[in-house]
Amino acid sequence: MTKPLLRALAGERLPVPPAWMMRQAGRYLPEYRATREQAGDFLSLCYNPDLATEVTLQPIRRYAFDAAILFADILLVPQALGADLWFVTGEGPRLSTITSADDLARLGGKDDIHDTLAPVYGTVSNLASALPENVALIGFAGAPWTVATYMIAGRGTPDQGPAHALKEEDRGTFEALIDLLTDATVEYLDRQVQAGAEVVKIFDSWAGSLTGDDFAHYAVAPARRITSELKTRHPGLPVIAFPRGAGEKYEGLHAEIGADCIALDDGVMAEWAAAHVQTGGCVQGNLASRHMVSGGPDMDAEIRRIRDAFSNGPHIFNLGHGITPDADPDNVARMLDVLREDATVGAG
Repeated sequence: MTKPLLRALAGERLPVPPAWMMRQAGRYLPEYRATREQAGDFLSLCYNPDLATEVTLQPIRRYAFDAAILFADILLVPQALGADLWFVTGEGPRLSTITSADDLARLGGKDDIHDTLAPVYGTVSNLASALPENVALIGFAGAPWTVATYMIAGRGTPDQGPAHALKEEDRGTFEALIDLLTDATVEYLDRQVQAGAEVVKIFDSWAGSLTGDDFAHYAVAPARRITSELKTRHPGLPVIAFPRGAGEKYEGLHAEIGADCIALDDGVMAEWAAAHVQTGGCVQGNLASRHMVSGGPDMDAEIRRIRDAFSNGPHIFNLGHGITPDADPDNVARMLDVLREDATVGAG
């Protein structure tokens, strides 16, 4: 095993942590904007294997990251299940809503998704043969809770209120939707691995709005089921789980989910996470995305602080959330220069 990212996921402590960024293929890069314009619209880009491959490779060429992550979107799964999906410029995704058992009954099953998602598997296959030999390929999917929040509301919401309301008012329909998404996500990620993904990541962007037992039932349990089934089918497959906003509930999640790595948002301090989360295995994170906009000495200091805090165990350097469109590409290059400035820093 020579790829740095895979070594860290296997529990190895490296002198310099491998690095990649969430949304590293994105609007902050001029070459991405040009390719997206060529595609015509966002969904057309997602479903065009050649162009999706190109935008995935762009940040690898520019920055020599240690991993590439498939270019796709978490809402392709609901579309593949039969939901209507479109994007409104400047506002984000819109979906037909699932608010009743009748709505749910109109969706397809877990085995009905592959015709729609076949181009995504094509992109994975392209990337598996196109990436440099030291760069790992990450496949991904949205976690059932997060995807369900969009399906129930028909859009992103600040508090995931419609999903919480359905959970309380019609628990049967809500849980049936979570189960369907869990099953479909297993099949989706399984096909990505078959196509060449070496790692999979489960993005639970809205996990932080689940409180009490709901966090265990609707964030942890589905992630555990997805992870367990994938590892049964693909022994040794590394899994990264990202329950954003989990706070103190990050502690113990390696064991609860069965994940090889827990990705951390920037709402927790690296020093705390090193003492309470990294003890369970590899951690990923957690530079605040705003530093990619502002740069400067504050960014440099934060990179060094995070790197050094996690230097006694397996760590993948990343942001605490996706890079934003207003980020300065030069700050990304600077981030990697600082991170890699001295291979012996923190190694003792």
